[in-house]
Amino acid sequence: MGVPFTYSPVGRTAQGVTPPGFNGLRVRTLLGAGEPVFAVASRALLEWRMHRAMGVRVRADAERAAPGVRVTVGLGVGRLRVQGPCRVVWAVEEERHAGWAYGTLPGHPECGEEAFWVEHAADGRVWLTVRAYSRPATWWTRVGGPLVPVLQRLYAHHCGWALRRLARQAVSAGTRP
Repeated sequence: MGVPFTYSPVGRTAQGVTPPGFNGLRVRTLLGAGEPVFAVASRALLEWRMHRAMGVRVRADAERAAPGVRVTVGLGVGRLRVQGPCRVVWAVEEERHAGWAYGTLPGHPECGEEAFWVEHAADGRVWLTVRAYSRPATWWTRVGGPLVPVLQRLYAHHCGWALRRLARQAVSAGTRP
């Protein structure tokens, strides 16, 4: 697997558990309803398109999220762009669920794990849930203190808004994944 993760335990986002000593996050966004919305949202999520639609720079070893894939996300602009090296911890693609999580590697400003999960519920609605647990790994995220969780929550909401927009555009245009 290469470079070790910067935190332990690894993989807890799959169970929705926040380990002791970490700040937890859970944000759920309604994307729409129906199988076409689920199909488009799942594929966009697994192929990094949700992140790119938010303006996040994504460099990944593979075109789709899968365990072991290295991915670096870049937030910000120009010299203010922050790079976050990560590796995919788990990925799932099932009939009514799809998602993945990545964990931080050395050089990331936080240490922890973030998961993105699309669910086609029994009532037909399609949801994105962003779950994470993290703590500061750099002096400037420590100094950011209470502002960092606020920014993380805003980022999670933006994930939902971007994925909802992608799904609506594709479904209204009649395109399929």
